[in-house]
Amino acid sequence: MIENLLSVRNIETYYGPIMALRGVSLDVPKGQIVTVLGANGAGKTTILKTVSGVMDPQKGSVTFEDNQIQGSDPDWVARQGIAHVPEGREVFPLLTVRENLSMGAFARTERGGIGADLEMVFDYFPILQERADQQAGYLSGGQQQMLAIARALMARPRLMLLDEPSLGLSPILVKEIFDIIRRLNKEQGVTMLLVEQNANMALQIAGYGYVLELGRIVMDDACHRLLESEDIKEFYLGVKKDAVRGRKRWRRKKTWR
Repeated sequence: MIENLLSVRNIETYYGPIMALRGVSLDVPKGQIVTVLGANGAGKTTILKTVSGVMDPQKGSVTFEDNQIQGSDPDWVARQGIAHVPEGREVFPLLTVRENLSMGAFARTERGGIGADLEMVFDYFPILQERADQQAGYLSGGQQQMLAIARALMARPRLMLLDEPSLGLSPILVKEIFDIIRRLNKEQGVTMLLVEQNANMALQIAGYGYVLELGRIVMDDACHRLLESEDIKEFYLGVKKDAVRGRKRWRRKKTWR
């Protein structure tokens, strides 16, 4: 039986009078990558904010390692082992790369392994070691995204929440970021909940996926099956399903992949 590290049940979260999440339920098995797909405004970021305590659900439950955490203070949630990598990176621009990484380990009670974890982070992100004494505000967008993920790793999280890691990056950098995310899951065993508009990349690295529309889960399945879904092909991968031209485009896409 697969053990769920995180279970979300029937959550309803509001922005003032506007309901952003409408009875959303999902599971994140331990050691796996789960992705949530959806257009802008679908509610993807709200799911992560509700899990991490930034927003409180009006209804429903969020269970992490068998403990209900909904409505808890974000600082307390982070100390339980949940690291949130927000949309837009949000590094500390006036601090150096090394100081940003140290902030990631701020809440750790044991200090002995921090040096080893810093070396581990530099192994995954060599450019951060090269720029260790540079202010984070002078890094490129891709380097800041790497720093945001690395800072979260320094907390030794059991669950990492990743919000649009591909946002604003070139295709080459997107591939590099997603390759590192895959490696961190496989080699470090970090469980991940990934929300993403780049459906093709997300479905290639995740094991299970949920599709969110207007605050509701409208589809969920193993990612390899979602990749074959006609609706996913048309609405998220840009492949027309009802025309000869579209069928030719899909054959070319399969060959390219």
